Amino acid sequence: MANNLNKFMALALAATALTPMAAWAQSDDETSASEERRFGAIVVTAQRREENLLDVPLSVSAFDGELLANLGVQTLDEVAKISPNVTLEVSRGTNNTISAFIRGVGQQDPVSGFEAGVGIYIDDVYLNRPQGAVLEVYDVERIEVLRGPQGTLYGRNTIGGAVKYVTRGLASEPSLKLRGAIGSYGQKDVVASGSVPLADTFRIGGGVALFTRDGFGENLITGEDNYNKDVFSARLSAEWDVTDSFQLRLAGDYMKDESNARGGHRLIPDLFPPSTFPVLNNVYDHRSGLDVVEQQVEVKGLSLVAEYTVNDRITLKNILAYREDEGTTPIDFDALPVADVDVPAIYTNDQLSNELQLLYSGDRLNGIVGVYYLEANSGTVFDVLLGTTGALIGLPGLNAQTFGDVQTETWSIFADFTYDITDQLAISLGARYTEDERSSIVLRRTFIGGFSPFFGGAGVPIATTSNFNGTAKFDDFSPRVSLTWKPVDNHTLYATYAQGFKGGSFDPRGQTSAAPDLNRDGTVSAEEIYAFMQFDPEEVDSYEIGWKASTFGGRMTTSLAAFYMDYKDVQIPGSVGIDTNGDGVNDTFTGVTTNAASAELWGIEFEGSALLGEQMFNQSDAFSASWAVGYIDPKFNTFIDAFGNDVASQRVFQNTPDWTASLRLTYDTEFNILQKPGRLTWNTLASYRSDSSQFEVRSPLDQEAYTLVDMGLRWKPDDSRWGFTLTGKNLTDERYKVAGYNFINPATGAPTLGLEGVLTAYYGDPRTVTFSIDYQF
Repeated sequence: MANNLNKFMALALAATALTPMAAWAQSDDETSASEERRFGAIVVTAQRREENLLDVPLSVSAFDGELLANLGVQTLDEVAKISPNVTLEVSRGTNNTISAFIRGVGQQDPVSGFEAGVGIYIDDVYLNRPQGAVLEVYDVERIEVLRGPQGTLYGRNTIGGAVKYVTRGLASEPSLKLRGAIGSYGQKDVVASGSVPLADTFRIGGGVALFTRDGFGENLITGEDNYNKDVFSARLSAEWDVTDSFQLRLAGDYMKDESNARGGHRLIPDLFPPSTFPVLNNVYDHRSGLDVVEQQVEVKGLSLVAEYTVNDRITLKNILAYREDEGTTPIDFDALPVADVDVPAIYTNDQLSNELQLLYSGDRLNGIVGVYYLEANSGTVFDVLLGTTGALIGLPGLNAQTFGDVQTETWSIFADFTYDITDQLAISLGARYTEDERSSIVLRRTFIGGFSPFFGGAGVPIATTSNFNGTAKFDDFSPRVSLTWKPVDNHTLYATYAQGFKGGSFDPRGQTSAAPDLNRDGTVSAEEIYAFMQFDPEEVDSYEIGWKASTFGGRMTTSLAAFYMDYKDVQIPGSVGIDTNGDGVNDTFTGVTTNAASAELWGIEFEGSALLGEQMFNQSDAFSASWAVGYIDPKFNTFIDAFGNDVASQRVFQNTPDWTASLRLTYDTEFNILQKPGRLTWNTLASYRSDSSQFEVRSPLDQEAYTLVDMGLRWKPDDSRWGFTLTGKNLTDERYKVAGYNFINPATGAPTLGLEGVLTAYYGDPRTVTFSIDYQF
């Protein structure tokens, strides 16, 4: 691992070291010819207003649509390859639910009741739940990744950071873009997008896409493809300039995923005779027998943005949005044809939000004041069929069902302003006050006879282990202060303090019958059950210093940041097996979520782009590099386990590698094919991630360090509307884990849920090659 990292870092440093020489090597006559290759201002909206990325006192990575297309980025999770200290992965057992972590803070459990630690936004609309958030990347203007707590400007559940997906606006002239792609594993993609003005003040447009692919493996029991893809996505928008100062934008989006259920790879053979199922050779194959529901997810969204320019200084903006999604998924924890731990699930979510903003732009004072409101409902129901356990204890078709419904109502007021004390010195002050109300129903019942009627079964309830209905209110004040100094042009130094929080709730898997008698009076009171089920918000205080620069006449841009985070009341969700009848066999499980930890994290991030050389082999070629390096040192100060012991020294941060790094090399040159002149662009991307753990406790699911290598070639004929792209990903065909389930006792190796043993891993994509053709009008 160390050798690989050293080689990677040496390569990155060599690239940056070459930059000044390449820049100085140009003559004065050549300077004007290279103007267009300089790295111009990158405009972002990280502070809810358009700004040059160089001037923003935050750690922000921004990637425009053209770059993402050249790199072959297909889904939102791939952005993590080029963002330091960022983890974006497809959640275990799903195709489009996202697990997001930034700087060690996030959440990988998608069940209703657990809040995200990283906010995902589509055009400034917050996605309250992670289902359907592995967004397809097409017709996109840019994607921004904001690292560190964004509580002041973006509110609750951005304690780790935020990811902003910004769709492309409508053109004032008719436009049409078509793209078709074929590739490995039967890949066939079709994307069409465009817009047309119906009048001088009214435009409509949109995009439609179909993404299909055969599986990387198969279900050896049913013959179905595993890790296949069948996704339809569409967007439609209309823009109306009601007057010169008043604009409306109506936008809708739709996605339907009918890919097969994603089966995991068992890392161990079965543990309960008479079954004999050895570990499979192909990590993309599985033997799951669960088929009571089909995998399907449907997502719908609608938003209306109204913007009114009062005068040269004041603009009013209102963002009204509604979103809903519904999905079914069969998750076979044990990945075997026997019904050992089979979990079909249904997720339903809907949300209504409104944000009113007043933006002020003056000579020295710029900022925003806003009010935000969100009303949301999230429902989850899942069975846990413990067939082998039930047969052993004389309860055939034993099934532990959980039904959860969470109502959220939250509102907040916020303000954030920057004042230029001098032309070189500026101060930013911001604050947000939030009131958050959560109402939760947790109903857990034990069935026998198989699956419950929710999933078409004939199971009969024999016991209720939880029947909880509770409400909790939380409030939070999140301040931000930043000092920015520009000692010379194109150099920005900043120091920022920011705070963020993640909402509290009730454990959606909690079993009230397992609540402890806290005062030891012989009975478990309603207050003690409430205390057992409820957990508080978590909070982080972040301190960051940074330096951003554009040097060598715009040929090199760099961003260096160092941060320290004080992480308090960390929410630790978990599940433990429960023996309800005292026979020594766990016949159900309960969730145990507490604010049992505190931690400190510090790290550094270094990003940059450089024009390394030009006019090397002809009069128009150029060679450039972009890099991103992140290091983080997370450490728990306290971590109280279920038995009251402080085990901080034995716990690690999940989904947080110490090192993340990427290096992209680009060569652009004139190139003729069949005597047709054109331009050829070659991209090579290497992305590195050091060792990481899936959970706070080390396990065989942990992933060793690995490097992914991608390469792309794009040729566009001169004076042509056509373009041709060839992209290869994971060219070394690495096998790397991105998620998994573990119900194995680390000390004894015995199952803690079920009898066959659950140690199941999900993997990232293997090597793929894609060829695409696009046409633009």
